[in-house]
Amino acid sequence: MPREYDFQAIESKWQKKWAESGLLEADRDETRPPYYYLNMFPYPSGVLHVGHGRNYILGDTLVRYKLMQGYNVLNPMGWDAFGLPAENAAIKFNIHPQKWVRENVANMKKQFHSQGILFDWRREVNTSDPSYYKWTQWVFLKLFEAGLAYKSSAPINWCPSCKCALANEEVVDGACERCGSEVHSRQLDQWYFKISDYAQRLLDDLDMLSKWPEKIVAMQRNWIGRSTGTEVEFLLDDGETVIPCYTTRPDTLFGVTFFSLAVEHPLVEDLVKGTEREKEVLEFCEKNRKVGGARKHEELEKKGVFTGRYVINPVNGEKVQLWVANYALMEYGTGGVMAVPAHDQRDFEFARKYDIPIKVVITPPDRKLDPADMTEAFVEPGVMVNSGPFDGISNEEGKEKITAMLERKGRGTATVKYKLRDWLISRQRYWGAPIPIVHCEKCGHVPVPEKGLPVELPPVDDFRPTGRRSPLEAVDEFVNTTCPSCGAPARRETDTIAQWLCSCWYFLRFTSPFTDDEPFRREDEEYWMPVNQYVGGAEHAVLHLLYSRFIMKVLYDQGLVSHSEPFEALFTQGTIRKDGVKMSKSLGNVVSPDDIVERFGADTLRLYTLFIG
Repeated sequence: MPREYDFQAIESKWQKKWAESGLLEADRDETRPPYYYLNMFPYPSGVLHVGHGRNYILGDTLVRYKLMQGYNVLNPMGWDAFGLPAENAAIKFNIHPQKWVRENVANMKKQFHSQGILFDWRREVNTSDPSYYKWTQWVFLKLFEAGLAYKSSAPINWCPSCKCALANEEVVDGACERCGSEVHSRQLDQWYFKISDYAQRLLDDLDMLSKWPEKIVAMQRNWIGRSTGTEVEFLLDDGETVIPCYTTRPDTLFGVTFFSLAVEHPLVEDLVKGTEREKEVLEFCEKNRKVGGARKHEELEKKGVFTGRYVINPVNGEKVQLWVANYALMEYGTGGVMAVPAHDQRDFEFARKYDIPIKVVITPPDRKLDPADMTEAFVEPGVMVNSGPFDGISNEEGKEKITAMLERKGRGTATVKYKLRDWLISRQRYWGAPIPIVHCEKCGHVPVPEKGLPVELPPVDDFRPTGRRSPLEAVDEFVNTTCPSCGAPARRETDTIAQWLCSCWYFLRFTSPFTDDEPFRREDEEYWMPVNQYVGGAEHAVLHLLYSRFIMKVLYDQGLVSHSEPFEALFTQGTIRKDGVKMSKSLGNVVSPDDIVERFGADTLRLYTLFIG
């Protein structure tokens, strides 16, 4: 007779046994090889759905396998509890984020348990707990002490729905990666990390990541965007103002027929002030002031407006029109673009639209090009023409010779540029770690001493974002303080830290979360790090994964960690889809694992999830 499979009795028996035996409780053991497995920890902004299970069930399977192989396995879990995901969900359901996080953490832990997914829960961390964010603030101070954290007024990406500034990496196709709202540009005082100082290191060390997916490595390489070129000085028609321009094609300088400025360029307003074109130009800039780095420039209809001003080409003295164009980038180079319509497709389209001359300066070796007959820009290698003393040489040779000529004249220099821009970490939101800085009229920006950490987030009833100002500005007892340096009355910084910093070092805290007097013990870090296998979403390629590499290198340079890369191997687990799209709480197309576990058992859910993978 077939026997009934009583999965509830069987699974509850073994779940209890695993818990009582401390199967996943790992401590340093020099007699066994360590194996550090880590899943990207979740936002406690709801409950787990079966899409999450793809990540954690894969991980639990590998962890059990490594245990059976004799490894000393570290498999911790925690909660990425600060920031927009949890706060936006709390706003949506009209509940304080602290209460929302606490309830969701409890529910999600039950779900992990019911699915038989094991962790060393002794090491649990919560990024919104003062005992954790004390050390997130410490990391901020380490960057500040190293000159890598600074405050500056600049155009920033502004999400009108989330009501806060966003880093460039958080903008996808001109929209907020969190809520999908169109992002605009605003001028604000913000805190930044100088990740650009590490651009070359971040690029070079990608060669160390042989166990990372090629796609992720390529995404980081492209985002860092190293290029070699020439910075050229064009002179405004006033004979004094220099407008620098970065180009990778100095060989085409003799073909410049106009010059473009980005709509955000700081010179624009002064250029047209008091002229008959002032109103038209400024209205155009306001209308087209989007997030430059997120625009799909290849697909964008090229638009512009003539400023009425001219610039002088340094190689031939020609005077060309100065335009403001919607496809010129402020984020890359200098915000000024020398336009060569014959040899750049964007410039070609723009010149055709506005009837601007096209001048050929590079031709194929076997034929001539007539601008009147061209239907697209010629961008292939070729021979230089219409370029004075450089006629007849290859354009590659021309790059070097024209750059050398500019350097002799003091009008240009060979240089290296990166697309990577400094990391904006300010948030005008409540739910985050306060930035540990005090503003003093006498001393300026003063760091809170380590003994003054954590700077605790004060309780408030109304935590909803208001716009440019942080909700913390309304909390007088938080804002008003004394300067740690001179003792004079001072004000605390009221922006909070973007949640990304919380997750840029959590893997270090997991190695020794039992200490209160330091973020991690060096002997623990040396034993467990780097993470042997990291598993998480590919969507974090130029967010969490890039930021974590940067923070690890900063700490390495300060002698605080023994490794310069945090993750030895990376696996991106993909997504589970429903109704043709990625399963997501925000889309409302999730399937609860609880129902499946209750009806069919955890092993059914686990096996199905593994087999479809």
